Amino acid sequence: MRLGVNIDHVATLRNARDEKYPSPVHAALMAENAGASNVTCHLREDRRHIRDKDVFLIKENLKVPLNFEFAATDEMHKIALKLMPEAVTLVPEKREEKTTEGGIDFTQLDDGLVKISRDLVERGVVVSLFVEPDKSAVDAAVDVGVQAVEFHTGAWCHKICEVKSTKDKLHLVRELDSVCEYAAQKGLQVHVGHGLNYQNAAWLQHIPSIEEANIGHAIIAKSVFMGLENAIREMLAQLNNPIHRP
Repeated sequence: MRLGVNIDHVATLRNARDEKYPSPVHAALMAENAGASNVTCHLREDRRHIRDKDVFLIKENLKVPLNFEFAATDEMHKIALKLMPEAVTLVPEKREEKTTEGGIDFTQLDDGLVKISRDLVERGVVVSLFVEPDKSAVDAAVDVGVQAVEFHTGAWCHKICEVKSTKDKLHLVRELDSVCEYAAQKGLQVHVGHGLNYQNAAWLQHIPSIEEANIGHAIIAKSVFMGLENAIREMLAQLNNPIHRP
């Protein structure tokens, strides 16, 4: 399973004092060195963490792919066309939220998301939509014409940490496995992200159709105590060490 390391929180720490350190670019290169398959960063409308300059410097210096997250707006579309990242993840965004709170609401799907998605796909960018783990969301993503979905695993992660028995945990695994397999059968790459940490990530190994996990907060938090590269290597073990497999 590929691991995408989200470095937004490195920028959050830098911006807390409006300094030039710690550098998101340095963090991206350390993630690459530790075995990350890609680096993710989310350029928000309010630029609360990652900034425009960061994105271009990261893209310029990375050898592994950059997964560029943003809301489907004209401003971000123009930036993406200048940047031309290898991958894009389109996410819903609210100014007041602390982090992305859920998947795209397809009941209110606007033409902008469809237009941006199809334009980037035509230009050779791998486009993923951040969606709830629901088969109707998978069908909507197929209709848009993207190559991948990233399932919002926030609620799933909380539940699997709350339940105590292995039986209950495996029930939750089977529920997620069902929708992941459905997406894979529809021809989509299956990614997961949000809420994943060192207590729940190993359960993903029971779901063979998951190709990629994108994780940020847990890794950056762990790195405070053990260093960034060690934290990334430990997460890779959670995702890929055979000891955790059924």
